[in-house]
Order: sequence, then structure tokens, then C-alpha cells
Amino acid sequence: MCGIAGIISNNSNHISTERLKAMATALAHRGPDGEGFWINENKTAAFAHRRLAIIDLSDAAAQPMHYLQRYHITYNGELYNYIELKDELKQNGYAFTTNSDTEVILAAFDYFKEECLQQFDGMFAFAIWDEQQQTLFAARDRFGEKPFYYFFDGEQFLFASEMKALWAAGVKKEINQTMLLNYLGLGWVKNPVDVSQTFYSNIAALPQAHFLKLGLNSNENSITQYWDLDKEKNIEINDTDAIEQFQHLFSTSVKRRLRSDVEVGTSLSGGLDSSSIVATILQSQTSDFKPQTFTASFPGFEKDESAFAKQVADQFHLQQHLVTPSAEGFTDELEKLFYQQEEPFQSSSTYAQYKIYELAKQHGIKVILDGQGADETLAGYHKYIHWFLQEGKASRQSAIVSRELEAFRKNNINVDWNWKNTIAAKLPELAAVQLESKARKELHSNTFINKEFLKEQFDKKTIYKPVVRKLNDLLYFNTMQFGLEELLRYADRNSMAHGVEVRLPFLNHELVQFIFSLPSKFKMRNGYTKYILRESMKDSLPSSIVYRTDKIGYEPPQQQWMQTKAFGDLIHESRNKLVQQKILNKEILQQPVTAKAAHEAKNDDWRTVCAALL
Repeated sequence: MCGIAGIISNNSNHISTERLKAMATALAHRGPDGEGFWINENKTAAFAHRRLAIIDLSDAAAQPMHYLQRYHITYNGELYNYIELKDELKQNGYAFTTNSDTEVILAAFDYFKEECLQQFDGMFAFAIWDEQQQTLFAARDRFGEKPFYYFFDGEQFLFASEMKALWAAGVKKEINQTMLLNYLGLGWVKNPVDVSQTFYSNIAALPQAHFLKLGLNSNENSITQYWDLDKEKNIEINDTDAIEQFQHLFSTSVKRRLRSDVEVGTSLSGGLDSSSIVATILQSQTSDFKPQTFTASFPGFEKDESAFAKQVADQFHLQQHLVTPSAEGFTDELEKLFYQQEEPFQSSSTYAQYKIYELAKQHGIKVILDGQGADETLAGYHKYIHWFLQEGKASRQSAIVSRELEAFRKNNINVDWNWKNTIAAKLPELAAVQLESKARKELHSNTFINKEFLKEQFDKKTIYKPVVRKLNDLLYFNTMQFGLEELLRYADRNSMAHGVEVRLPFLNHELVQFIFSLPSKFKMRNGYTKYILRESMKDSLPSSIVYRTDKIGYEPPQQQWMQTKAFGDLIHESRNKLVQQKILNKEILQQPVTAKAAHEAKNDDWRTVCAALL
């Protein structure tokens, strides 16, 4: 896990050690254990690397790493199946001089070429320079756990783990005004139509599950998708076999993500996902290893979940560390948090996560296992219930729909189900059009957004809602296009801000593909979301954890925090700034602050603060 950066150009004036060092310095928090630089002989390619040493702590594993006097790599991430892949490559004549996963990537690239990506179980963003071919090959993992940003003006190609390294190299900040408009009016932090877009119009993100090839001599510049989830694949399987297969895949994923030459800990929120990881760690270990756990606590707040986390820690006799984020700390550190995130975020939950990873660092833990990805793949959010029921309605399973509606209500989950849902089930294309229309109206009816700004920056092509015929359609959209990568960005920046690596067992691609191949009844049944995970864990965790229905993630008392004078002052300063920029109307300056909870809709004042920090 590290920070990477590089420059590719036929013009040697663009390449210098000073420029590389400026990029690396901007990424120093990602790699506190060392730095390295490399420039090829004819000054057409240059790499920088900041190291966070996790696997093979020796100097031999430092980067940029060189292989066969031909390939050069700068790499951020972890290849969890590097041991198995290394054995396979040895059988094909390859020799290794380190115990690192980095060298395995280089050998795999030499042997498999671009097909090496199909062999990898891991999170990664890397760039390999082929000196013989004078080409750059860069790739990003399947779900976008690790970032890869780039700037290309036809003469120079710059890339880095974070945009601040590109700015340090002289790239100007150019705000993408359409992205800003959609964030202020809709709360969107991604463009669902073009996932490569960022909040800066001159900087792009390499999409997840894609690779990039850039040739200096051939003028080749291509981006190719190398993997995709198959949301149409359906298997017939009984409950016993499905649960057994799920447990096997999840356990394998957890075991691989424990591979480390430094101590591994876990985030423990008190919900099913993080608790399942803890239980599986302890069940899969032959040693007495017990991970330290890290939890955010909000005493006196009705949604504080630390008591649930304590149940799990007590059951397994784990050392639990608590952090209590405060309103004062949040206001004081918001600018620092935004500096790390670089783009707007949805709520103060991001700050709670930031403090958890900071806590891990304070206790000497460099690797954390966390539960991101479970809700998007296993249909954990309550918003998915409508789509699950609509799938049942569309397939004429009215009896099942009625039974599930009643079961959800018995589990204290209020499902607002009416005739509109029946129409949406029968006419999904019409439902998508209406949802797009609703989003456009929400933008245009916002009385505080400057009308000229709206007129100039509105782009109807960016307002997109998928056609959902079945639950998998929406899960795919949230996993691969709009939703999950946003959360992965928060986790990457929050962890790496403190030199901590976060690993996500629910995002093993074989596990995710298996989940997508299951009928929807394995995701929702008997009034519960994430049905197969609950069934898999019911004998390992307290029933109060397994059958929780009110878990929505770390939620700080944001509404209370926004009511403090300090945060109120920040809101007024932000409004003033956006009015001066002719983004908001001056009438907003007379409006009282509207403090809302973290996951509440139309959180305009929160968005105003984030937008002003761009």
C-alpha cells in the first residue's frame, strides 16, 4: 500500500527529479516508510513512489522496482493471492529475488501480458513501463479500491494516487462546474454516465476494472475494460449449498486478506458486516491471534452503536479501542479532511471513519479489515426493498410480495409501497424516465442555485437513472457505476491519510460474482436484507447482531454538530463564497441554517460547505 506518481513524455523538459519529488512529497502520508525515484536513460519515463511497508519489509522490496532489465513498476495495493500465483510462475521458469507481491506482478505481466489482470485477487493501481517497447501499461482493480488519476494534454501524461500530486507537478485546478451543480442540487459525487469524470475538468480517473496503454512511439493511447460483473448469470442452488459456498468464498477472502508482515486489526462498528469479518478471522485462525478492534462512539446519541460493537468484542475477548469524534474536532479538522478527500463527500460519517483509522495508527496498526461492499452486493440498504418487491411483482409472485411486505413491517422496517411501485414493476423503462425527470425538476426547482449558473452548467446527459427490471440491475449499478466507488474513495483517503491500509473481504471478485449469480431470495427473505450473510453467521454471532434491522453505518450526531456556532459560522462563510462566485443566489444569505442528520435528504447546507472547500 503506497503512493504512486509518474510522468511520461517525449519532451525531456517535462521530466525532472525535482518535479517527481514534489509529487512524492504530496503523497508522503500514503507511504511514511520510504520513497524512491526512477528516470529512464532517455528521459521519457519517470516514476515516484512512497512506501508503506506491509509485505516483505526489506529494502529489496522497495519501489520503483525493476525486472529483467526491461520492466519498471510503481505500484499501490496488495495482491492477496501472490503466493499461489508465484508458485504457478515458478513452475513456468520464473525466479524471484524478493518475497514481495510487487515482483509477482512484474513476472505475471511478462508471462501473461495484459491478461495478468485476470489472475489477480487484490486491490491495486499500478503503472509498468516497458523500456523495450517504450509503452506504459497502467491498471486499476476490479471495484476501484485503489485510485489512479491522470492528466494528459497530448504532450505529457502525468499520473498519481491522489490529485494533489498532480497539482504539485503544476497541473492547474479547473473545477468541473457541471459536477459541482449536480452535487449542490442532487448530492451526487460521481457522474453515473462517465465514471472517469472528477470534480476537476482537466483530471480524469482511470475507471475501475480498466487498463490504460500509452505508447510513445506508436502514439497509442487506449483505455480498455478487462473485467465486468455478469448480472445476468443465474444458478439454481438450494439453501444448504448456497450457504456453504458463500462461507467458503468469504472465509478464503478473509484468510488471504490477513496475509501481512505487520499486525492486522479490524474496524468494528457493531453491525453485521464488520462483526462477520471478526468472527471469520477467529474461526479461520489456527493460532491464538486476536485482532485489535477500533470503534467510533457517540455517547448520548440515540444512534450510537458502540454497545453493539462491545457485545462482539466481549464475546470473542478482543481488545477494543474507542474514539469519540466531537463537534469541535470536526469543525477544526474539516479543512484537513477535505484536503485528504479532494472532492466533496456526503456526510460527517466520513469524519467518523477518518478518526477510526487515526486511532488504529495511534495503536501501531498498519492494516485494517473493514466491511465496505457488503451492502451494495448483498442488498443491505433499505432502499433496495422496493426493487426486490418490484421484481417479485414483475414475475407475478404476488403472494411472496405480500408475505415479504408483512415480514418487513414486523421487523420494524417501514416500506412505503403503493400503486406507483406496481406500475414501476410493469413498466421499468417508464420508471427510469420518471426518476430522471424527478432529478431534473429537483435541480431546476432549487431556488438558491443561481439561474445563470444552472443554465450554463446543466447537462441533461449527466442525469441518468438505470432501467431496473430486477434487483440485480440496481445492485450492479451501485456496485460498478454509481455508489460503491464513492465509499471506496472515502476509505482509501481516510486510511491513507494516517498511513493505514484498509482491506475489504466482501470485495473478492469471485465472492461478488457468486452473490450476483444467486436468486434474489438469497439477498432478501423473511423481512431481512443480506439474508445469506445472516444465515451464514447465525451460529457465530449474537442474535442481536445477526438480526439487527436498524444498522445504517457509522452515523455521527451531525444535526447537533451543524447547530454549533462554529459550524454555523462556517456555513455562512461558505454561502458568502458561493454567492460571490455567482453559484448561489444572494437570498440564501438571509436563510436560517438547516441542520440535518447525516443520511437525511436535501442536506443543502452540508453540501454548501463542501462545495466551498473545492
